[in-house]
Amino acid sequence: MLKVKNLHTYYGGIHALKSVTLELAEGEIVTLIGANGAGKSTTLMSICGIVPPRYGEIHFMGQPIHRMSPDKIFSLGIVQVPEGRRIFPLLSVTENLEMGAYLRKDKAAIRQDLDRVFTLFPRLAERRHQLGGTLSGGEQQMLAISRGLMSRPRLLLLDEPSLGLAPVLVQLIFETIGRINKESNTTIFLVEQNANMALRIAHRGYVMESGAIALEDTAQNLLKSEKVKAAYLGL
Repeated sequence: MLKVKNLHTYYGGIHALKSVTLELAEGEIVTLIGANGAGKSTTLMSICGIVPPRYGEIHFMGQPIHRMSPDKIFSLGIVQVPEGRRIFPLLSVTENLEMGAYLRKDKAAIRQDLDRVFTLFPRLAERRHQLGGTLSGGEQQMLAISRGLMSRPRLLLLDEPSLGLAPVLVQLIFETIGRINKESNTTIFLVEQNANMALRIAHRGYVMESGAIALEDTAQNLLKSEKVKAAYLGL
């Protein structure tokens, strides 16, 4: 579904991504783990066209997208849920979700998708008329993911969905990511510092160090890797 080949991305003179190559098959959860500042979020930004690569190629469903604008990439079905949630604080929960479906015209299907996200996150259903900015951090993360789902993505990019959440909410978020993948066959590219949780729900994983891919394997093999255990799992 997605192929990234020999990607080099810069912030001014800073060489942020160095020959990054990875791929995702349709229906997979693939996680990208690594330390803070390793280049994980930049990888997502390059895929979305927000920080275009200087060299290299990105193909989605066989189509080159590395020179496309972010809005064109979005229209193909690639949707990012950014780090830090970034919901609309002065809009209600329902209005935030409707913004996720802003470009859609299928009103009946939009109502169905609203029902679906309220089933995934019952807490949002209870707070559907509440302003987004008055929600807790965990509820805002639920809202950010749900807003992304309202656009019916083919590929969902999740950037640090567990960041700053209490352990019980982290568990809920990861369980729901697994449900989204299984119930709708949505392909998910998950960037996470919580390597243990990410690898437990993913099919495959990549480890990023200093802007480059250092390891790639099945998620189960990475969980057993002594290097990963020592560096990212605290074992």
